[in-house]
Amino acid sequence: MPEAYAFSTIPAKILLPIDFSPSSREALEQATVLAQHFHAEVYLVNVIPESVNLEESKKQAEERFAVSVAGLAAKGIKATSSVEVESDIAGSILDVIDREHIDMIVVSTHGITGWHPLVFGSIAEKLVRLVQIPLLLIHTKKPESSAKVSSGRLMEWW
Repeated sequence: MPEAYAFSTIPAKILLPIDFSPSSREALEQATVLAQHFHAEVYLVNVIPESVNLEESKKQAEERFAVSVAGLAAKGIKATSSVEVESDIAGSILDVIDREHIDMIVVSTHGITGWHPLVFGSIAEKLVRLVQIPLLLIHTKKPESSAKVSSGRLMEWW
């Protein structure tokens, strides 16, 4: 088999794109189980669209990642994180896969229906079509509200 198509069935580095939604939380739990089982590193990434308040969004993401990385470390899992700023979220995730030499990706779906995913497509759907590494898709139920976690409250990840 050509080297370009060879991959290990045992991941050494697992990517978890996080938007700090409840479905991201479920994906984090699954990635944690996989990382423990395979003794893999976890790489957390949050992609912030260029159109939002960058300073505040980056600060909140970094605070949340600090909690997540500490929680993973307490479980014996090496974890790193980054906050990316890009209007093409799926493209940014693909760049991280290449840059960080990711072996596997765990992605959550939000269970959102309606016109938005039909017109724009979901990020998970784009990743399923474009990634060249094993991908675990965690399908979660539709959220009660499309609103993100309150900006005044730090989500408890552990």
